Amino acid sequence: MPVRRKVVIDGRVQGVGFRWAVARAAETRGVTGWVRNCPDGTVEAVFEGEPDAIGSLVRFSEEGPRGAEVERVEVAEEEPQGLSGFSVR
Repeated sequence: MPVRRKVVIDGRVQGVGFRWAVARAAETRGVTGWVRNCPDGTVEAVFEGEPDAIGSLVRFSEEGPRGAEVERVEVAEEEPQGLSGFSVR
């Protein structure tokens, strides 16, 4: 059964290719959703998919791509909405 997680990543996460790295990681794991930069300097994402794939993507978000310095990751459970595809906003 699919799950949905809203993730907010804080630290040096903008200007380092974070959104694009998350999008590639999501696609390779079969996860749907979106990722975007927020005005406060964080990166926000929504992931929908199988629990193991979501867990793997959350762990990836805790590290980020080379050049990122993740300080904090907040994860909230949400009700799946049946998203299709993964987009960078």
